[in-house]
Amino acid sequence: MIKVDLSPETIRYSGDRFVKNKRRNHSAAFKAKVALAAAKGDKTIAELASQYEVHPSQIAKWKKQLLESLPEIFSCRQHKDRQDQEALTAQLYQQIGQLKVELDWLKKKSGFDA
Repeated sequence: MIKVDLSPETIRYSGDRFVKNKRRNHSAAFKAKVALAAAKGDKTIAELASQYEVHPSQIAKWKKQLLESLPEIFSCRQHKDRQDQEALTAQLYQQIGQLKVELDWLKKKSGFDA
């Protein structure tokens, strides 16, 4: 049995006939799920296309995007971790310098300056 959505949002008039709007928008989570399933290789792209009701070329495109973006995911995380570490190190060096100046001042005022 074929289900047809005849709501006004999905039907448009084209010349002398009404045409169903075939364009669908998929969420990022759905694309990731399908691309990950394709990357696993447990099922063929044709099987996934049938299961998720998406054209096989679209699945291949999402899989390619996933595989191309994987290295960036890990490199960005490492870059961010390194930036955070450098910021923390700079802050700690600043505190050390401030405490050293305060200690020297206290030693001078108390007479423990040797």
